[in-house]
Amino acid sequence: MDYKQTLNLPKTEFPMQGKLPEREPATLARWQEHNLYGTLQKARAESPAFILHDGPPYANGNIHIGHAVNKVLKDIINKSKLSEGFRVPYVPGWDCHGLPIEIQVEKELGRPGEKVSGQAFRNACRAYAESQIAGQRQDFERLGIIGDWEKPYLTMHFMAEANILRELGRLTVKGQVVRGAKPVHWCVDCGSALAEAEVEYQDRSDPSIDVAFVVADAADLSQRLGLAEPAEASVAIWTTTPWTLPANQAVALHPEYTYVLLRADKRHLILAADLTESTLARYGHPEAEVLAEFAGAVLEGLQLRHPFLDREVPVILGQHVTLEAGTGCVHTAPAHGVDDYEAARRYHLPVDSPLLGNGRFKEDLPLGLGGITVQEANERVPALLRARNALLHFEKIRHSYPHCWRHKTPLLFRATPQWFISMSANDLREKAIEAIDATRWIPDWGKDRIAGMVNQRPDWCISRQRAWGVPVALFSCAQCGEPLRDTDTFERVAQAVETGGVDAWFNQPDSDFLAADAHCGNCGHEHFHKVTDILDVWFDSGATHAFVLEQRPELHSPADLYLEGSDQHRGWFQSSLLESVASRGRAPYKAVLTHGFTVDGEGRKMSKSVGNVIAPQTIIDRYGADILRLWVASEDYRSEIPISDTILKQLGDSYRRIRNTARYMLGNTHDFNPATDALPTAELLEMDRWMLSHTALLQEEIRAAYGEYQFLRVQQRLHHFCSVELGGLYLDVLKDRLYTTPAASRARRSAQTVLWQMLEAMVVWMAPILSFTAEEIWNEMGNRSSPSVFFAQYPKITLAADSEALDVRWERLNRLRDAVNATLEPLRQEKKIGSGLDAEIALYANSDWHEFLAPLGEELRFFLLSSACALRPYGERPEGCSDIIPGIAIQVRPSDAQKCARCWHRRPDMGRHPEHPDICNRCVGNLALPGETREFC
Repeated sequence: MDYKQTLNLPKTEFPMQGKLPEREPATLARWQEHNLYGTLQKARAESPAFILHDGPPYANGNIHIGHAVNKVLKDIINKSKLSEGFRVPYVPGWDCHGLPIEIQVEKELGRPGEKVSGQAFRNACRAYAESQIAGQRQDFERLGIIGDWEKPYLTMHFMAEANILRELGRLTVKGQVVRGAKPVHWCVDCGSALAEAEVEYQDRSDPSIDVAFVVADAADLSQRLGLAEPAEASVAIWTTTPWTLPANQAVALHPEYTYVLLRADKRHLILAADLTESTLARYGHPEAEVLAEFAGAVLEGLQLRHPFLDREVPVILGQHVTLEAGTGCVHTAPAHGVDDYEAARRYHLPVDSPLLGNGRFKEDLPLGLGGITVQEANERVPALLRARNALLHFEKIRHSYPHCWRHKTPLLFRATPQWFISMSANDLREKAIEAIDATRWIPDWGKDRIAGMVNQRPDWCISRQRAWGVPVALFSCAQCGEPLRDTDTFERVAQAVETGGVDAWFNQPDSDFLAADAHCGNCGHEHFHKVTDILDVWFDSGATHAFVLEQRPELHSPADLYLEGSDQHRGWFQSSLLESVASRGRAPYKAVLTHGFTVDGEGRKMSKSVGNVIAPQTIIDRYGADILRLWVASEDYRSEIPISDTILKQLGDSYRRIRNTARYMLGNTHDFNPATDALPTAELLEMDRWMLSHTALLQEEIRAAYGEYQFLRVQQRLHHFCSVELGGLYLDVLKDRLYTTPAASRARRSAQTVLWQMLEAMVVWMAPILSFTAEEIWNEMGNRSSPSVFFAQYPKITLAADSEALDVRWERLNRLRDAVNATLEPLRQEKKIGSGLDAEIALYANSDWHEFLAPLGEELRFFLLSSACALRPYGERPEGCSDIIPGIAIQVRPSDAQKCARCWHRRPDMGRHPEHPDICNRCVGNLALPGETREFC
């Protein structure tokens, strides 16, 4: 007789090998065919909403691994909220304006106004952005991201552009938008001002010079210091930007610091007392005579001679002066530094810069400076100083310097007429800090980081001198330069843009927007200039709360969560915060989560030049999207996120363990109908009740981890559950009962009931991370009214009434099992046995252990996976049989009994049934109902 046919062997169509790159596209096609996102929204129409607002990636180029991390993290969160029963509308977006697209179009068409009209250029930019979005969208969808891909938001949509201008109008009317010639980061290659978020810092080598500014009136100095004899003296300054000296308008001292006049090697120098030692050491004059000590305030208004230009400059006072480096006397060029500008403004000093936007000095500058570049000036200026005996020290230093994030070239601080969001008007800075305090920041350090940035940031320069973007749609007074702060005018502009896009601003006459009686609210003048600058793209994306969250009926504002990389503390998080606080008095988000950046397996930054870049498309083609998703969940995304082929291959092993656990469950429930075959919790075998209770507790742990966005914890618990708690224990013990007892027996149905409930739970646990695989499992489970796993919520798992007692009991049994396995291991190593079924066990138990184990009877051997287990008094333990666990000694030996052809146990009752000589008596009884009786396992 073929006894294999009498066993309940697993049956499933669910393949052992995932072959994810081949199977996932079919799953994706089904989601798209059945409009999964739209169907989910309808099904949850009456449920409370969770809104994760998508920060828009830039519509240029292929997505990189950082994009994949960002979108997968968002998708994991959204899907975990679906499991909780929320309605989860997710509207992906793209940032569509700005310089990178301009540069690409310029390569084809040239600059606007030269070979192509402004309108044609903008049309080409729009078409280019659309083509980039199409490619990125396809890649994002391939990752398994569920969202409204048919109706994403684009900052170049006419409606979006119009509402961005409405936001500009609100801020202008409130007095938040101001005009000024303030120093801003200027990129020569961009030909435009840059925002703080467009600046990155790199080390570079520059000249470091100390310069003598000679006091113009020695008698005035002597009188201030109470000296008997006038002495020619110089104020010593230090700078790493020699090219800014032609723009010098003052020297700043701190009013409260102590300064000294000293004689050093034939010079009389003025510098901060606390920096005397380091400064003189730099000059090579360690010894000096102090002639006078005084507070910086004493020299306010003292006139100094510019070291090479024919003018005098004053000593001014400023709190920005520090004693961290230099001389304590600060060269002040108001056109080239924010602190300099603010200090000079208090003294009504000119903000003049001889530097043009192309990075060259004006032609009429004397002394060979006219027309030269900044780099050339860094060489020319020290030469001029040396020739005039004004150069106290020269050296080259390496220091951190701002660079353009696009061109990687050094930036200039340069005063140009620009439009700004004032940080002081309407107490914006203070209100933004209050909004930061009211927001949840994940990780916690994000709060201090963004608060520090907002506290220190200058006014926000929102204007750019480029072509592709939303216009700074302002009319400035022809007389005083103030913007027209008229709500109706802004609304007329917005309506025109909503109909015709940004071209309406550039093409339509001013009369279409200005009222006949329009006049300046500041001076009453009736003539205006139309501003032709465009808005900083960070203003565009910073307004998404207005034109996405508030305009889409399925969304709400503020959003529940913003999630981006940690660089967005100075980018999107901050621009969104400032705009929302300025216009609405609150943050646009309730919580903000940040993730780190990807690095290679050795912790190095991804770089094409290094050759360590791994494209998400390559990972998907080789391993599948689910492996990429598992990688994202398997790392602590709050810090740097390493990736390499080795890491991905290791994750492949983890994935196979999870997949094959699900396959085992599917195979062993192929003939199980939960509606008719499931047993009540109270009727389950004891081990099944314990495992079900354990599963219920684990589900709460996983739910909590998802709720705290601790996806690494979810992945770790899921993997441990499959590999250790199931694969290393429960499923091993279950196998005999599932295969050998009658198909409809209580023993088997009890096991199947728990397997089914565990699988129902596990597929929901894994769906946010392993989305494609979870869907594949869900479809294989059958008997489903829902078309997708993403409609499923966490199943209700009933805790056994005695769950706490079961935990204590089975924890003790598991310790015994571990001790038995450790005792069996030498026999395995010596190849005296293959598995525990080839062995017999004797347990010599004290009264406590004996009382604990005796009720299990014959089932003890099933739990210990051996063919026989005898329970004997502790006093009879043989010599040399030691206690691994106090109170119980374990003896093992190879069994010499015959092996049952059906259950593979070695039993002494083999061959006693004449019709079934090859199987044990237990198997004979299990060939038909009711089969053997089990109570424990």
